[in-house]
Amino acid sequence: MTSILVAEDEDRLASLIVRALTRGGFLVERVSTGTAALDAALSGRYQLVLLDIGLPELDGISVLERIRRLDGSLPILLVTADNAPQHIVRGLAAGADDYIPKPFRFDELVARVEANLRKARAVQTVLVVGDLTLDLMGRTASTPDVSETLPIRELELLEYLMRRPGATVTREQLLADIWGIETARSSNVIDVYVRHLRRRLGADVVETVRGEGYRIGV
Repeated sequence: MTSILVAEDEDRLASLIVRALTRGGFLVERVSTGTAALDAALSGRYQLVLLDIGLPELDGISVLERIRRLDGSLPILLVTADNAPQHIVRGLAAGADDYIPKPFRFDELVARVEANLRKARAVQTVLVVGDLTLDLMGRTASTPDVSETLPIRELELLEYLMRRPGATVTREQLLADIWGIETARSSNVIDVYVRHLRRRLGADVVETVRGEGYRIGV
């Protein structure tokens, strides 16, 4: 499931945004300050950040600028109550992928999030997590010791985990999102493909989190 970080200090609005995105099928976490937003955004747990400009402690533009010094690919959407052109231009120049002014319709918000996620996935064809590199166009996974061309299901499994670095993904999520299977009961398909990846790329390439699922990176 795609994880989204919502950085919004207005409790009521934040609750409505979280509800709308959750109903849209996303896993959502919320923070209320700029410093918390910066720490969370750089954790590698999220595929998109919804960032309010008027955050306490550290304003949204400053958060954006600091994220972009370290991560140029994380999709970031600015939420602003100030539609002054110079502020919008400043945000886009600082690296925002899109912006949405308050007040907004929640169906429009979900649509913009989905559109920016699609765009990010289309552009990002090489994923890197630690020493592991995945070339989606060439279907090649590489470590310092080995390079392997992957069958499609192994490629999809590895891509899914690498797009969520450090996040533990459950068997149910993997089965539903990759194989279209709605239940994990009596299915060992994930175990089989994880074993294949470990044989090709090394025993530590995918970590098993006992009782929870799998992850790549910490």
